[in-house]
Amino acid sequence: MNTPLKLQRETFADVIADARPLLVEHWQEIAHYQDIPLAVNEAGYQRIDAAGLLRIYTARRAGVLVGYACFLVDQNSHYSTSKQAKQDVLYVEQSSRGAFVGIRLLKFADAALAIEGVQVVYHHVKLSHPALGVLLKHQGYEPIETIYGRRLDLTHQRADLAPRATPQTAEA
Repeated sequence: MNTPLKLQRETFADVIADARPLLVEHWQEIAHYQDIPLAVNEAGYQRIDAAGLLRIYTARRAGVLVGYACFLVDQNSHYSTSKQAKQDVLYVEQSSRGAFVGIRLLKFADAALAIEGVQVVYHHVKLSHPALGVLLKHQGYEPIETIYGRRLDLTHQRADLAPRATPQTAEA
């Protein structure tokens, strides 16, 4: 018989010790820049949680963490009348993915966020890992925008980033 899945909201302090091994698996699986080491700013997360802006929803089997969905929740800076949630991290361990853990965790998180008045939830999906996008579309989410990234710390490889002037002194 399968152990029941327990979905719940937890604080950062409640979950971080159990999350550390999963965070490493998560980083190894999806980090776009593998040369940038995983170094979770635990003090920063504690401050955000203490300020009431962090929501962490977890999936556990027999007390063992098998997935997490973490959101930053606040009034939107552009639409101050709208409380919105931005996914920070979302992960389900590989052995639990076939058991609809991800779908159940997302539905649980959406319901909990809706109860507290969140109007819009945003998720980011890595292009190299499109399965989350498929899952989100199945749950009624729609693609809204694309995020682009650019490495600025590799200036020796990019002539267009060679230092010429500081941003305070550059002329356009």
